[in-house]
Amino acid sequence: MIKRSLVEIQDMLNGSGLQEEYADIRVDGVSIDTRTLHKGNLFIPIMRIDDGHNYVNTAFDRGATATLWKKGHKHPPEGVPVIYVDDPLQALQELATAYREQLNMKVVGVTGSNGKTTTKDMIKSILQTTYKVHKTKGNLNSQIGLPLTILDVAEETEVLVLEMGMSEKGQIHRLSTIAQPDVVVITMVGLAHIATLGSEENIANAKLEIIDGLRDGGLFIYYGDDAHLKQALANVDLPMRVKTFGHEVTNNYYYEKVKEYKKYLEFDIAGEQLFKDLKVSIIGKHNVKNTLAAVAVALELGVTPENIIAGLKNLDLTAMRMETIQTKKGYTIINDAWNASPNSVQAAIETVQEMEGYHQKILVLGDMLELGDSAETLHKQMAKAIDPNEIDFVVTYGILASAIAKEAKQMMGEDKVVSPYTKSEIVQFINKIVKKEALILFKGSREMKLEEVVKNLI
Repeated sequence: MIKRSLVEIQDMLNGSGLQEEYADIRVDGVSIDTRTLHKGNLFIPIMRIDDGHNYVNTAFDRGATATLWKKGHKHPPEGVPVIYVDDPLQALQELATAYREQLNMKVVGVTGSNGKTTTKDMIKSILQTTYKVHKTKGNLNSQIGLPLTILDVAEETEVLVLEMGMSEKGQIHRLSTIAQPDVVVITMVGLAHIATLGSEENIANAKLEIIDGLRDGGLFIYYGDDAHLKQALANVDLPMRVKTFGHEVTNNYYYEKVKEYKKYLEFDIAGEQLFKDLKVSIIGKHNVKNTLAAVAVALELGVTPENIIAGLKNLDLTAMRMETIQTKKGYTIINDAWNASPNSVQAAIETVQEMEGYHQKILVLGDMLELGDSAETLHKQMAKAIDPNEIDFVVTYGILASAIAKEAKQMMGEDKVVSPYTKSEIVQFINKIVKKEALILFKGSREMKLEEVVKNLI
């Protein structure tokens, strides 16, 4: 984590007003939340729904070394180290930018409508066979989360893998200029955030902002089969090096002969680098392309094929991303409940339908949010991905997901599709109908919190 004197911190974030007696005091890390603050942290009072300035005294009580304070904000604390800034959020971002510039490390930036977290995890798992690596934890991929991630990096880190999320145009641009990546990846363009961006074309252009902060000599890696990215790039003269991945043989890296087993994928990679019968400890054929993106990054950073193979056999994946859980009662849960979009839901359904060796398959599907006026239509389309010959029961949760149930009942019958009002009712239904060798998928947007049902089943 960042360790600097207060006078150095003040210079890095363009602050002012630090009293000279506090200049040489050292800061060990930063915090925006008094509940997780550690002794020695610099407290940054972010102004969101709540005003962080209201918690400055609590921060000092819990061991903060100093605080930032917005210029003009009433009642600044007295008798403690204070640095005055125009805007605490902007100061956080400027501090992260300055710290990144001081560190001798490579930075990899990853974005995409789907697959960015899994790709980030794969990249880290491979690179750590060769380097000291730090990655974004959980979903700290926002205008606040990304700077906090950078400021948490140890100075001896050799590679930083950053996930970059967005909900509006311009946000990826800001994150990329803060991170100044050496390699950037776009996993794909889908319908996530279409409510705010309006079209997949606009989403593609917003994702492409990731190249804005790319350092000279850097590498841009993207999903070459993506029609929306192709269209967005058709008339763009890219000044950087470019590599593509996908299924089409025109890509720099493409896959062949995909086989899916209960606990891993196996396939070949062809193109600029050959891998035969590559085994990856993850399920879901949609993760093949995420693997290719990770392999492309690893090859760019000089990881040997032997270490790439080793890293992919020992993936360290973030929870609730196609997470396989074996229950005490003998059935298997796929917990993919972190988030949901039409592309990711369809991919998850297809994965379950293709998996062999189970006596029963159940889908638990929650609302997909942020789809705007297309929400009902897109939920209905999800039902079309369900094969009644492969799926025994469908359980939906939420008002929007009821559109899936309505369509699914026409294919599967009233007794095979249910829409409980509460999570406890979901648990009761599953306990009533589940068989020992069953496979159950949980998939929904973050706000649906379907992992709460999973916890009551395992």
